[in-house]
Amino acid sequence: MSRSGRPGSVAPSRSSATPIITLYDLPGNSPQPWAPNIWRVRFILNYKRLRYRTVWVDFPDIENTLRSIGAPPSSFRADGRPVYTLPVIVDPTRNPRKPEILSNPNNIAEYLESLYPARPVFPEGSRAVQTLFVHYIQEVFAKPLLPIMVPLSFQRLGPSNQSFFPHTPQQTLPPGPERERAWQLVKEQFDFLASVLDKNTGDGDGDGICAMGHHLTYADFALCSVLVWIENMAAHDGWARVREWNGGRWARLKERCRDYMDVY
Repeated sequence: MSRSGRPGSVAPSRSSATPIITLYDLPGNSPQPWAPNIWRVRFILNYKRLRYRTVWVDFPDIENTLRSIGAPPSSFRADGRPVYTLPVIVDPTRNPRKPEILSNPNNIAEYLESLYPARPVFPEGSRAVQTLFVHYIQEVFAKPLLPIMVPLSFQRLGPSNQSFFPHTPQQTLPPGPERERAWQLVKEQFDFLASVLDKNTGDGDGDGICAMGHHLTYADFALCSVLVWIENMAAHDGWARVREWNGGRWARLKERCRDYMDVY
């Protein structure tokens, strides 16, 4: 993965003389960003060639930081209490005195598409279908990954971030039948998705890699964000498997997205 900056820095080639978008992200003990929901937004910013910088916020500081900038909650608990999560963007490019502040990756994606329609990630007529696809990736496809990836991700966080989640499982699945069963459940989701994407390979409908046919869209970025997460947190046990599945389809998708993986 190419990087134009490291956590806490801004790419030197991007001048700060004019307002630029700020993306709030989570640091880890890795030189590469890891959070898949935030990668979805970063992909769009890079794809649309928008000027932005990253601000890194530790888990214990998220709520206070987001409240201080006037960010909206990403959701609400059953008792009505607000929940503050990342990603969040602040966009002062239209009105520096009253910047747009948004949370929730799907809301941010639609905002960026509406305000910056060049190089669309929602081709005409695809918004509803892509919304369903992304919902599937988040709520169904990624679920079998959680018992594997959550402990691995937890281990990569710094001590202050780890202390914020006292009840998070800290032990990864040891080598053996239990871990193999867990990866088999993951593979079943990849196999199903491959069979769906195969429908795009007939009569010139697509290449079987991109969800909408031939060109990258928000749906592809949502899926590739999961692939980035796997590679960052489980390079040897996870990505080494996934990249070979379904004839190397997922490695090809990640390669298609590589030009949009810079970090500013």
